[in-house]
Amino acid sequence: MDRASFLAEASSGAFDGCTVAYRTFESFSVTGKVDAELLSALPPSLRFICHNGAGYDQVDVPACTARGIHVSNTPSAVDDATADMGMFLLLGALRNLAVGMASLRTGHWRGATPPALGHDPQGKVLGILGMGGIGRNMAKKALAFGMKIRYSNRTRLEPAVEKEIEAEYVDFKTLLAESDVLSLNLPLNPSTRRIISSDEFAAMKKGITIVNTARGGVMDEAALVEALSSGKVSSVGLDVYEEEPKVHPGLLENPRVMLVPHMGTYTVETHQKMEEWTISNVAMALESGRLQSIVPEQSEM
Repeated sequence: MDRASFLAEASSGAFDGCTVAYRTFESFSVTGKVDAELLSALPPSLRFICHNGAGYDQVDVPACTARGIHVSNTPSAVDDATADMGMFLLLGALRNLAVGMASLRTGHWRGATPPALGHDPQGKVLGILGMGGIGRNMAKKALAFGMKIRYSNRTRLEPAVEKEIEAEYVDFKTLLAESDVLSLNLPLNPSTRRIISSDEFAAMKKGITIVNTARGGVMDEAALVEALSSGKVSSVGLDVYEEEPKVHPGLLENPRVMLVPHMGTYTVETHQKMEEWTISNVAMALESGRLQSIVPEQSEM
């Protein structure tokens, strides 16, 4: 089935009377984005869309709000797994492990030309852009490696939380200028799309390491390739890409880029947490007409 077939089926009245929709990440290959066109084909009885995932950029929340449809996600269910992936990429990128790993599989040990010496995380400034659950989780893990934590967020954390994770709040420009490693942990929306592009790379320290486990669209991949070529960016660890499953050729060809095919939540335990969280939202919607974790944009709805 493709989007056209799904729209035809929905328009025929196949789902009439449904009040709650359970949306899986995998359904995107069939339905595409949940937008105004798709919503217009669904029955007027639909009042809730329970999305299985923390990121919900595939759901047009304003369009849902206009239709009176509430949207939920699974925020904290993915915190540990995504932060673990972030630390894996951070350490791997700092140590230039991608070069040696690729060479070893081709039978060339560390390669004809050994990789440049890596760097230790101890004492380095980790800048976290987006201090939600995943960002805070990553901050705690990075502390164990002796890193200094700075962050920028749309709202500053409470002093007690800052103290707990030993994080210093700075503005966006300062974060770019002072970070040895920059971790992107913010949601993708119109205001954050390509928030990291040519101007932002120019404002960073020379030799910075960048990690992205958020969404590919928050960073301009073409600008990243240029920053790598110029030496402004030393190494990168990526789990997400602008046009998944496509990856920019300049990233595929660069041995200083550690690439993972969007597996940040790819664990048995995390998938179970996400399923349970989504089912609890479905049950609450059916039983009481409320959601356990409505998306922030609809908090006043």
